[in-house]
Amino acid sequence: MIVKIAAFTDDERIEKFSAMVEALDWRDGRETAGAIAKQVKRNLQAVVNSEAGRAIRAELTPLIAANRVVKAAAQPRRFSPLLISKTKDGGHYGPHVDNALMGKGANRIRTDISFTLFLSRSADYEGGELVIHTAGQTQSVKGEWGQLVLYPSTSIHEVKPVTKGERIVCVGWIESLIADPIQRELMFDMENLRASLRKRLDHQSPELLTLDKSMANLMRMWSQT
Repeated sequence: MIVKIAAFTDDERIEKFSAMVEALDWRDGRETAGAIAKQVKRNLQAVVNSEAGRAIRAELTPLIAANRVVKAAAQPRRFSPLLISKTKDGGHYGPHVDNALMGKGANRIRTDISFTLFLSRSADYEGGELVIHTAGQTQSVKGEWGQLVLYPSTSIHEVKPVTKGERIVCVGWIESLIADPIQRELMFDMENLRASLRKRLDHQSPELLTLDKSMANLMRMWSQT
């Protein structure tokens, strides 16, 4: 399941994050890649343990985690630390699959869902499309400022070469309470149905109460706490 979300669109927030990005320091992105991904990764990664890196993480992490669509679609259990990536001058990230497990010790997570939050305008660079290959289809995404894309970490995906300008994005991974993607999609469909019915029915209607009960019981069956 690939989901596109308008995480934020207001000019004030865009200006704020643009200034925070300008304050970042950068290093070779291959330093954060695994052995296989390192062979196809050509970008820059923000130094996230700097003051500027910690500041932008502190702003973006709760913004993403609190998003209602992210919560409904991903059923997050845990998030990875965020990374900020810059791609320019023909840089790219060739076809690859994300590591199944990331982090160490108590911070180790299973990567169920990957996400990309776009921090530059699509008109400001050429190329740089996020291409996601799933069973039977290939989808290309070039998001606008503030658009977030959720996609399966199990998929092969890539970033096409940036031939002009700079592509800046925030990326991260989610371990879901519901590991099975089909079950997760069913819960997302039911959440959307519930939101629609609440506009037309009393919240104590038999239909909504039954739907609430069914969703709660499915979470009991499927969630991994």
